[in-house]
Amino acid sequence: MKFVDSATISIQAGDGGRGCVSFRREKFVPKGGPDGGDGGRGGHIYLRANKQLATLLDFRYRKQYLATRGAHGQGSRKTGKDGGDIVIEIPCGTLVKNAQTRELIADLTEDGEEMLVARGGKGGRGNQHFATPTRQAPRYAEPGLKGEVFELEMELKLMADVGLVGFPNAGKSTLISVLSAAKPKIADYPFTTLVPNLGIVRYEEYKSFVMADIPGIIEGAAEGKGLGLQFLRHIERTKILVVLVAADAADIALEYQTLVQELEKFDSSLLLKPRIAVITKMDIASEDMVVPELEGVNVLRISSVTGKGLKELKDELWRQVSTCSRSEDHSLDEQLG
Repeated sequence: MKFVDSATISIQAGDGGRGCVSFRREKFVPKGGPDGGDGGRGGHIYLRANKQLATLLDFRYRKQYLATRGAHGQGSRKTGKDGGDIVIEIPCGTLVKNAQTRELIADLTEDGEEMLVARGGKGGRGNQHFATPTRQAPRYAEPGLKGEVFELEMELKLMADVGLVGFPNAGKSTLISVLSAAKPKIADYPFTTLVPNLGIVRYEEYKSFVMADIPGIIEGAAEGKGLGLQFLRHIERTKILVVLVAADAADIALEYQTLVQELEKFDSSLLLKPRIAVITKMDIASEDMVVPELEGVNVLRISSVTGKGLKELKDELWRQVSTCSRSEDHSLDEQLG
């Protein structure tokens, strides 16, 4: 499936129905009073987060969403039927902005979370509302109001517990394929991973966490080189960063620092996230290889081919994920309390 993480669409809520000009016609009542009904409300447009969706691909093929207008009022004080509402389903983690003003309209992260983004126009009042002692036969009614019209920009930021970052061929795709059921394309050339891959990592019997393989970063990615900013933004939503450096790198410490600097250039707040350094491909490392200590982070050594160190990595990741979850719950309790 093609991965699409940005899209622009036009939405138009329904117009309100027109109020009715009508007069009561009854036997033995030569001049009945006004009884024109109100117009119906125009259809609203909602956004709803759906965890079953993974990309914004559908919006490449459908660019316009138009809700139906409200029905016009009728005689005998009959109110017109409201226009049909539209619910647009989007992936969890989608940011929605007004394309003209750049104002953030919605940030839907929870499955089923819903937001009204375009309100339908109010129906016009019928002539029954305009009768007065001095004007007993009003011959006018209100038109319905226009529905709201917007152009929306949508940007998907993947939501994962663990984000794998590293230079091309650092072993990210191989690691996620071993730890989860994800089946990314793996080959020995730069930028094998052209789209982010998500995998669910099972831990013990009933525990799991989501891991994201972010396409390879290179030096200068924060300025748009390589795959550039296209996928760096997905790192913002991850709880824990795992920085991968291959054991055959010319200078492990330098490569690690380069990756950290690219993250800092893109968004300095990323450095506040819990971070683990992982030296991959230990199966091809020499026996006398010395892994440098990296300041401030735990350094683990693994081989996705032989399985060496994978249990220790999963144990550490689960510990970090659990700690982050408890911190978030505590923060939420403080906000509510």
